[in-house]
Amino acid sequence: MSKNIEVLYHSSIKISEGKVIYFDPFKIDKSYNDADIIFITHDHYDHYSESDIDKVIRQDTVIVVPEGMQTKLLKKGIKEEHIVTVEPGKTYMVEGTKFEAIPAYNMNKPFHPKENGWVGYIVEINNFRYYIAGDTDITEENKKVKCDVAFVPVGGTYTMDFKEAANLINEIKPKIAVPIHYGSIVGTMQDAINFERLLHSEIKCEILMKD
Repeated sequence: MSKNIEVLYHSSIKISEGKVIYFDPFKIDKSYNDADIIFITHDHYDHYSESDIDKVIRQDTVIVVPEGMQTKLLKKGIKEEHIVTVEPGKTYMVEGTKFEAIPAYNMNKPFHPKENGWVGYIVEINNFRYYIAGDTDITEENKKVKCDVAFVPVGGTYTMDFKEAANLINEIKPKIAVPIHYGSIVGTMQDAINFERLLHSEIKCEILMKD
């Protein structure tokens, strides 16, 4: 995996391939203020953190959010022209970057209802498709995902556990799978290790978050 792809903490991801793109910035260690685009999957505090957005945002940063979150950003003082709202199942182009919003929701838990319209993303960068699943279980929609790299939650409780995450990855068959959503709020490093052990041999696992 490129050194330009990082899992910073929990579900916070940074990709610096041409553009600097953050997903759900959280517990950012200092002020970088280098983001071209920030993608937010939903409005739980460990995914939408205004103090962490402040550490990565620039004056011209575009913030991509589910439709229901626009009001929060406007109240925060983000200009409307810098906000892109998305609906599950649709494809968009922002700053020359093509992406899809994939529904992200729970099947048998109350934490992420489908009707909230929360999402994961497939972002195309340099002809690679990166799937950031968001907080989700296995769904009919994400079983159809086509991607090269998949970032999936493995911590359980609020999302898939490591067994379910491995089942999804073995079905959609990316080249590389990266476990996230463990190590702090829920789940442990052992969940990431167990996830790796369950993957089919042709799928490479990259554990980018070591604690």
